[in-house]
Amino acid sequence: MHVRNKAALLGLVCLSVLASVTPVAHAEGGEGWFVPKASQPAAPPQRAASRRAVPQPVALPAPPSDSQEADQAPPVLPQPNIPDAPEVVKEAPPPTTVIGVISVGGVMRQSTAAMQVERILGGRRDALAQDLQKEQAAWRDEQQSLQAQAKSLSSDQIQSRERALQARVMKAQRDFRNRNRIIQEAAQVSLGQIERELVQVIQKVASAHGMNLVLHSEQVALHVDGQDITNEVAVNLNKILPSVFIPAANEDPEQLAKSGKMPTTADATQSVVRAGPAPVVQPTAGTP
Repeated sequence: MHVRNKAALLGLVCLSVLASVTPVAHAEGGEGWFVPKASQPAAPPQRAASRRAVPQPVALPAPPSDSQEADQAPPVLPQPNIPDAPEVVKEAPPPTTVIGVISVGGVMRQSTAAMQVERILGGRRDALAQDLQKEQAAWRDEQQSLQAQAKSLSSDQIQSRERALQARVMKAQRDFRNRNRIIQEAAQVSLGQIERELVQVIQKVASAHGMNLVLHSEQVALHVDGQDITNEVAVNLNKILPSVFIPAANEDPEQLAKSGKMPTTADATQSVVRAGPAPVVQPTAGTP
């Protein structure tokens, strides 16, 4: 039995869990960070009596402007002629279709391993969000303190503290991005185990019922009870994979992959490349 659209199946497996383990802080794009100006503009000429520079407020980065290319009409391009497809030799019809349906989301909600991933990585996500809020509050406090003390500080002192604040913000950005990456990659490692096992369990359960086509229940308007294998797949998945390996909070999944302690995604890709395409079976004499 062949599971059709395997990529779509794997994509749906982690839909509900990834939504709960994605950190609240979107550090990748750099938007929403509390970032001071990279440099202060040159101060206008002042009277000799005034030697104190007033620090400018720490500004957030401006959002990127929308591209105007989307409003332009698509260009007219050449469309060379292509050959007509020839008729294909008639062959035996496919076997009679025996259909089953499954709700991948329903399986994941019953999966004890998925619950484990949500609980552990959800806790790390919450800790990251709390640390980010504390750090942003510290940035604001330092900015307000600098503005309040501006009259009693020299220009050099103000610029020095501004540079220190900017360096702190940039370092924190790198740290939070790295922590966010580690959480996301830990989720991929954890959910990847469930995905691979789920494909095998679906194949085994469907084969046991003589099913040769399994559809997502969300795509089916009507089916009978005997066609839904969601609960049976969930029960078997929990027996075979009650829990999964989750990298430790201080463990970088990329470094773990380089350690050679366990197989990696690169190993799986290389094994597929080495295997090559499936061999072509030549029909024997007399075969229709």
